[in-house]
Amino acid sequence: MSMTGEEIQRLLDVVRDTQAVEIDCDVCLMQVGEFAEDRLAGKPIAEGLKAIEQHLLICPECREEFEALCQAINALKKTAS
Repeated sequence: MSMTGEEIQRLLDVVRDTQAVEIDCDVCLMQVGEFAEDRLAGKPIAEGLKAIEQHLLICPECREEFEALCQAINALKKTAS
């Protein structure tokens, strides 16, 4: 099985971003709401949410959920104004 240059680069990026302690998707998705609210408010990321930030760097599925959540929060803020 041969890999394209792009596939190799993605694999190298994931390996580079791997941390000693990581969370899984279930844990990420349980806390992504708090992470999204802090991020959208421009607050610094709390130490307890750093693992969420890291997981979103390497997991496209959770990153997609995070982005959709941010869009929903922004839409709610616009309608509330």
